[in-house]
Order: sequence, then C-alpha cells, then structure tokens
Amino acid sequence: MRLIFAGTPEFAQTALAALHAAGHEIVLVLSQPDRPAGRGMKLQASPVKQWALAHQVPVAQPRSLRLDGKYPEDAAAARDTLLAAKADAMIVAAYGLILPQWVLDLPPKGCLNIHASLLPRWRGAAPIHRAIEAGDTQTGITIMQMNAGLDTGDMLLVLPCDVSPTDTTAVLHDRLAALGGEAIVQALASLDSLPHQPQPEEGVNYAHKIDKAEAALDWALSAEVLARRIRAFDPFPGMTVPLTTEAGSETLKIWQAVAEPLASPAEPGTVLSADASGVRVACGEGQLCLTQLQRPGGKRLSAADFLRGCPLQPGQRLVA
Repeated sequence: MRLIFAGTPEFAQTALAALHAAGHEIVLVLSQPDRPAGRGMKLQASPVKQWALAHQVPVAQPRSLRLDGKYPEDAAAARDTLLAAKADAMIVAAYGLILPQWVLDLPPKGCLNIHASLLPRWRGAAPIHRAIEAGDTQTGITIMQMNAGLDTGDMLLVLPCDVSPTDTTAVLHDRLAALGGEAIVQALASLDSLPHQPQPEEGVNYAHKIDKAEAALDWALSAEVLARRIRAFDPFPGMTVPLTTEAGSETLKIWQAVAEPLASPAEPGTVLSADASGVRVACGEGQLCLTQLQRPGGKRLSAADFLRGCPLQPGQRLVA
C-alpha cells in the first residue's frame, strides 16, 4: 500500500521500519516539530524523522492539524501535502497531535492507530507506564480504526503480551514496539477482511500522561505499590527521595526496589537497615528494599556501590 505514517518516538519508529521492511511504500511521514534535547538543548529530530531522512522519505512537521486552530497555516500546508501524497491509508503511532475529522476522512482506507494496550483498558498517553503501575499481568497491542474520540475507534486486531513482575517501562516498551510492528503488518495484509469490533463499554480507563510531580516516593503507600511505580517510571521520570546529611540536602533517584514484609514497626520513611543487599525503608505497609540508587550527577549504582560513597544508617529518615 501507499502509506502516510504519523509518529514521533522510538515506539513509532519501530513500526515504521517494520512497514517498510514488509514492502509498503511510505510516501510521507508526519512527526512532531524538532525539540531541544541534551545538555546543549540543541534542536533534535524525532526518531521517526531521523528514519525518514535516512530513507529519503518526505517529512512534514506541522505544529497543528486543526484548520481552525492556533496554527491554521501549518494545517493548511499539511492538508495540501497529505492530498498530494495520494495514500491508501494513514498509520498513526504515538504521534502526539490530535487528528481532526478532515484527516481521518482523507485516506480511502482511513487512519489506523497502533495502541500499546488491550483497549478499552488504558486509553490515552501513557498506557505502558500505567499498566505496570497498576500491576497488570497482561497488556498488548491493539490496531484500531481511528475516529474522533480518544482511542475509542473499532478494534481490528489485538495481540496480547504478558507483563513480567520485573518489567520496567523501558523493557516492556521495546517488547511492545516490536509487537506493534508485527501487528500493523499483519493487519494491513488482510485489512479488507478484518472485522470491525466496537470497544466494550465495560473496562474503560485512561492512562493519563506522566507528570514529574508523581516522581516523589510517598512512604505512606504500601511497598508493593511503590515497587511497581519505580518500575513504571523507569526511565522517566524516575522515582525520587530526599536525603539530608551533614554535607547538605540532595535528591536520590531509586531505579530498582523489592517489596518485602515489614521486619519491625517503624515510621514510614525510616531506614531499617543498609547493607550490600539493599537499603530497607519502612512503608505504610511492608518495607521497600532499594537495590539500585543514583545521586545527582552520578550513575545508577547497586546498593553496595552506593553505600560506599554515601553510607546510610538505621534510623535515618528519607523524608523532606
């Protein structure tokens, strides 16, 4: 097929590469405008744009697709570009812009979305993070015929994927990205014969965008909840705890932790023990054994290596 592809991050780039490898003609790529990144905050092309440039595929980066919105000139130029592409379908994966109705109606076979959850569970921006945070044991990829709603279109193909008790968002992301590429290639191979299944009304929930304010560990919560959040927020934004020493205050990031039964009653946030096996901290329910930590400007370290440079003592409080 002649395809327009709309996407921005690595998750989308994986699907784009899979479509190209399957023999589809990518006639146009849409991606978010370049953003400042890195220590120098230089403008950086998205992974999808980088792939397109490497494969000599035309790229458009409108700030909006709404003809009546803030950037109508961008939308009008994008409309002309989309019309000229004469594509059979548009494939969308983690694009980041809302598609207005005129875009949804443009390709003869419509717009298909690659969504990283088993819809209608985890509609929205952060389905991988929220599935881990909630303790889901299974997620997957849904290929959806897009409509004007937020991830509300008919389901065309669903491929499930197990969630391991040790999966971080980074690990599960890569597995789902590969599965997304497999799913969209499979869906396009039999697109005309796939049944359009409306999403059930039961089981709907939303994966709200991750906010940096969620990064602070709340020791009043259970150790099990905190352990899941640590995995869910790896690599972004990373869970944080304050540390106050004689040298001053700093903020630690916690990257790996295990929930354990509470050894002895203690105020949440109190260090119970600190040795090579981990830093154990009392929680509202249970205790959390921190096994990988990071100081500001430093690297992720095992508990043993961390404690050599930053000794913690039982009774110390990791609270603001």
